[in-house]
Amino acid sequence: MAKYVYMFEEGNAKMRELLGGKGANLCEMTGLGLPVPRGFVVTTEACTRYYQDGEKIAGDIEKEIFEQLANLEKKTGKTLGDKGAPLLVSVRSGSRASMPGMMDTVLNLGLNDEVVAGLVVLTENERFAFDSYRRFITMFSDVVMEISKAHFDKAFDAVKEENGAHLDTDLTADNLKEVVKRFKAIYREHKSADFPQDPREQLFEAVKAVFRSWNNNRAITYRRLNDIPSDWGTAVNIQEMVYGNMGDDSGTGVAFTRDPSTGENKLYGEFLMNAQGEDVVAGIRTPQSLEQLNSVNPQVYDEFVGYARKLEDHYKDMQDMEFTIEKGKLFMLQTRNGKRTAQAALKIAVDFVREGVVSEEDAILMVDPRQLDALLHPNFEPKALAAAKPVAKGLPASPGAASGKIYFEAKDAVDAHKGGEELVILVREETSPEDIEGMSVAQGILTSRGGMTSHAAVVARGMGTCCVAGCSEVTIDEASKTLTDKNGKKYAEGDYISLDGSTGNVYDGRIATVDAELTGDFEVFISWTDKVRQLRVRTNADTPHDAETAIKFGAEGIGLCRTEHMFFEEDRIAAMREMIVSKTEEQRRRALEKILPMQRKDFEGIFVAMDGKPVTIRLLDPPLHEFLPQADGDIASIAKELNMENDELRSVIRSLHEINPMLGNRGCRLAIIFPEIPEVQTRAIIEAAVNVGKKGVKVLPEIMIPLIGDIKEFVYVKNTVKETAAKVLKELGAELDYLVGTMIEIPRACLTADEIASEAEFFSFGTNDLTQMAYGLSRDDAGKILDTYFDKNIYEFDPTARIDTRGVGKLMEMAVKLGREARADIHLGICGEHGGDPSSVEFCHYAGLDYVSCSPFRVPIARLAAAQAAIKDKSGVKVIHG
Repeated sequence: MAKYVYMFEEGNAKMRELLGGKGANLCEMTGLGLPVPRGFVVTTEACTRYYQDGEKIAGDIEKEIFEQLANLEKKTGKTLGDKGAPLLVSVRSGSRASMPGMMDTVLNLGLNDEVVAGLVVLTENERFAFDSYRRFITMFSDVVMEISKAHFDKAFDAVKEENGAHLDTDLTADNLKEVVKRFKAIYREHKSADFPQDPREQLFEAVKAVFRSWNNNRAITYRRLNDIPSDWGTAVNIQEMVYGNMGDDSGTGVAFTRDPSTGENKLYGEFLMNAQGEDVVAGIRTPQSLEQLNSVNPQVYDEFVGYARKLEDHYKDMQDMEFTIEKGKLFMLQTRNGKRTAQAALKIAVDFVREGVVSEEDAILMVDPRQLDALLHPNFEPKALAAAKPVAKGLPASPGAASGKIYFEAKDAVDAHKGGEELVILVREETSPEDIEGMSVAQGILTSRGGMTSHAAVVARGMGTCCVAGCSEVTIDEASKTLTDKNGKKYAEGDYISLDGSTGNVYDGRIATVDAELTGDFEVFISWTDKVRQLRVRTNADTPHDAETAIKFGAEGIGLCRTEHMFFEEDRIAAMREMIVSKTEEQRRRALEKILPMQRKDFEGIFVAMDGKPVTIRLLDPPLHEFLPQADGDIASIAKELNMENDELRSVIRSLHEINPMLGNRGCRLAIIFPEIPEVQTRAIIEAAVNVGKKGVKVLPEIMIPLIGDIKEFVYVKNTVKETAAKVLKELGAELDYLVGTMIEIPRACLTADEIASEAEFFSFGTNDLTQMAYGLSRDDAGKILDTYFDKNIYEFDPTARIDTRGVGKLMEMAVKLGREARADIHLGICGEHGGDPSSVEFCHYAGLDYVSCSPFRVPIARLAAAQAAIKDKSGVKVIHG
């Protein structure tokens, strides 16, 4: 019979999948002898069964929960609902993957009118008892009964104002009794019933609420952003309460064993005396730095330092810990591997190797590849930054630089991003888990409340997003959507500001940026990945500048050079249009002859930049209508340039119109209908290769024919390429090794890959189009469809963002198998944007590809992901979702 509930003494850190990260670590800390409040864990399997049973907790699971509750009551000598010796508990979520703030928590559960009276007698602290009760009513009503917390916040603020209380701690016991009275009235108004008084009912409903929270909107969004499968479920941790709000000798805090922003090896954190945990992370009061605890209670501080060192040594990673001090006694409430910035992640990994704590391979696994993105983008230009004057200063919560238009609600930020606005700054008094989507699209986050461990700070660091938190020098009015800086200047929605997450400075307007410089820890760390990875990493680059950038980031060749991008340049678009409107082959060839020297020069620059590394050049792919104007004004202007009548050009544009251009006259079809196009492109490639070869540069061109669905298509275009290349080499009296292959982007090509491989020397999977065709879903129109599918839990992730391993992945695996059976030495790669997605790179490793290719700035991400895949493969761990 399955076991669904474990006491802390029964579990350990290796049971993470069953007990969730929080539960497994609570069990582990208990086993290590740390002062952990006692409790038990309801497993992730119970959550999965809850959903399988129609969102109901089965009778056998309910029975186990209350049996273990009885064990907890026996261990503590307290009883749930007993006013003489009351057991009060916290009910917290805990997935196997850390999801900070995404799911729900209820504290002080077990309080009712009788128990709170007993707690007053027991503690001789009336204020503490009613402070705990008002907190419980708020949390239970919000989390379990889904009554908006805003109703309770409004009533609480009203009582503070009536009594001249600036801080929560200024309220007296009588004031808090009035708060409880008003809170119960709010509950009654919304539920037409009194606040629940049965503690066992409270507990059971709270467990169900935590299970429900696994599928709340913010949790679903977080899972989608972080590749967490929906079938994992969450555990529920039920733990004896300890109190940081019992007076000035009690407190609560959050700490990290190393600085999560810089990685510096020093204890870092914040605490509040006479407070509960949510007070620290919610920014309700401004916390004190952890060092100040040494002055408040040196004994507790020394004890905590010892536990922190013990936990980091034990887990061999930087730890994020929560603690409570109850009447001078320290309790450890949680530990987990801490979220950190990209800079900190690299420093911690490198330092751990230097300190002899972990091996290089272990260190490689400590860094999330997606975090490197934060290191690879521009910072503020030093002179521009020096000339700018800060208009406010807050806490440097997450490093980086961001300029953008300000938005005051997460929804508005998301809408602006969807509307094409790339530079978005989310401005909030304080963020909450509901803001997760707005935070994910923002380049920077500014809050007027909260500290270095506030929700905004923790989530921004995890995302690699610039954040300035607790900026009390600005006034944020979310209702009127305005921000006022310390000088009195007012900013409205859509105005530009700039944030420096490394200093906490806020600036008016936009500040110029410069490219990131990668040295030090990055160079040391990334060099380790090259020792272990099997996949090579190429780049998608269309210009010498892109190629040089990619080389700087470690690219080992070009996996996709899109020649059509070259045609859009101002000095050659006219010749391209002349070719398109030509009525005869002779006219088309004359136009193409104008383009030939420009293409040849482009290829020469790319070959020189790559200096002997392979370069895969895709022949012209998009439909011709993309090069022609659509607006009347543009048509008139272009017609004049081409010496045509307006109506004549319109007629050409109409003739090129297709109902579904993605499936129309493009790719190899263009090359078959207009063979002069691949002839000129091949000539440009071969002449460029020979020219730079004469200068001592080794060249390895790979000519890629796009959109092949049938072997005969490939053979036809390949013959054109080979005949043209032979002719050019004969003219130049030169020899050149080159390959001719194809882009696998049509499902039929995967199914007939053995036939195609008999002629093609390489395959490069174009997963952008392969995904579109496999799903029958245009990525240009996917947004509105996917949003609905996410809302209705039909899709868990965006298939255009990472490889769908169960569908598209099967097509790829089939093509790999068939291709290698037909041609053992065939080169296999991927050149869609999936080539820079970590989970997709991992799939490519297991699928047996030779290389991945991605945009220049994603090359380090792919290098790290490829190394992690190799290490996991060697250790027998295979974790690919989707």
